[in-house]
Amino acid sequence: MFAQAGTVATPEVLWWALVPLLVLAGAAVLLLTVASLVRRLPEWLPAAWTIVAGLAVLVSVVPLWNEVQDDGARSFLAGAVGIDGSTLFVTALLAVAVVATALLSRAYLTREDLPGVEIYVLLLLSAAGGVVMASANDLIVLFLGLELLSIAAYVMAALHLRRIQSQEAALKYFVLGAFAAAFLLYGIALVYGSTGSTGLARIAGYLSTTILLEDGMLLVGFGLLLVGLGFKVAAVPFHAWAPDVYQGAPTPVVAWMAAGVKAAGFAALLRVFVLTFGSWSGEWQPAVWGLAILTVLGGSIVAVVQTDVKRMLAYSSIAHAGFLLVGVQAASDRGTAAVLAYLGAYTLLACGSFAVVTVVGGTGDDRHGLDAYRGLGARRPWLAGAFAVLLLGQAGVPFTAGFVAKFGVIAAAAEGRSYALAGIAMVAAAVAAFVYLRILVAMYIEDGGPEDDTDATPWGPRIVITASVALVLFLGVVPGPLVDLARDAVPVLVGG
Repeated sequence: MFAQAGTVATPEVLWWALVPLLVLAGAAVLLLTVASLVRRLPEWLPAAWTIVAGLAVLVSVVPLWNEVQDDGARSFLAGAVGIDGSTLFVTALLAVAVVATALLSRAYLTREDLPGVEIYVLLLLSAAGGVVMASANDLIVLFLGLELLSIAAYVMAALHLRRIQSQEAALKYFVLGAFAAAFLLYGIALVYGSTGSTGLARIAGYLSTTILLEDGMLLVGFGLLLVGLGFKVAAVPFHAWAPDVYQGAPTPVVAWMAAGVKAAGFAALLRVFVLTFGSWSGEWQPAVWGLAILTVLGGSIVAVVQTDVKRMLAYSSIAHAGFLLVGVQAASDRGTAAVLAYLGAYTLLACGSFAVVTVVGGTGDDRHGLDAYRGLGARRPWLAGAFAVLLLGQAGVPFTAGFVAKFGVIAAAAEGRSYALAGIAMVAAAVAAFVYLRILVAMYIEDGGPEDDTDATPWGPRIVITASVALVLFLGVVPGPLVDLARDAVPVLVGG
């Protein structure tokens, strides 16, 4: 055995493909090290460091994208990690969400008089976990990335130490998240027991070439994996954590949950179900079909009766997860491309919307009822106008990126002959539009609102809001760049 040990091949490592992950993880470790050694850092430094790290990831994605488009997808580390168009597309979305969250957090921490380093370290580590999920070519690697993403998010939710709602939100998120992680891990174990591997490419090859006489264990594995990932994307009925966590967690953290965590979760869903279990799509599509209907209807209908804007946007986020599941259910390249395009549009909409909510929330982060938005159009016309555009984008109004996103997933469902699902999704979109109209009416037609709401919008949220509105309108009028990128980013499995 010792004689043969020297002949074992060392797993290949493509260091160039790991640059985004190394930048995020390295930036987090370095910031934590410096903060532990230097007694008092300049207040601007952690935020600036995080923003630079996010921008560096965005820049690094460009040559990697060109490499993948020219030479094709690659796998390394004994096939456990892969890099393809979807990996880089989701990585770019995570980087955008990191930059936006860091810009929001700087002003928020100053206003709330909270410590200014921890949130940035946790944000970078959570984003690193999301990149691992997007590049996972093995179920174990996927689970490790999910845990890194989630544990950091649990702590971030509890960072407002003077709000009991923040502590409560973190505890709920942690307990239910741990429960969902157990389902995911049991699902991985059952899939391994059925196929003899945790590698996605090996599982896909096995299922496409082997007839299983007894498939009960595999089907239960499918179900448990769907539960675990369904929790992460807040699909009904695994959504119970989302409204309370969104309401209680610091608002910049909610922006990260809505944009970054959701993008990573759907990247995992696409890699596991559409790619790996694609040859068995007839077995899992009915379950995703049902989840999609429950999620679009549940999120849209329950949002109507809410009076807290953060809870409204929480249920709106659940409804958006339902639309994304409509694209996943299609189990086709068009459906996958539509999901990726939707994630791109929703990242902009979520970051911009929660930037507005961060500003309106005021000191204490507790002014989130509809009363706080009454008369906002007269008091702060720029802020109200930007929020109006973002809400109309979430409603799917033409000439916004939201319309392009919703049209894409519904068209993919219709192409896959899921006509009933497409019809129900359109009805749910109409119901959800009423939620956004309630906020618009409060801002522009109703009078009232807090008299002290006169502070200028900080520069960080101002940048996020301006960029989000501009891109939402641009991609609504000229959707080609987003649609083309999403089409080129359709994931593939490589390795064996």
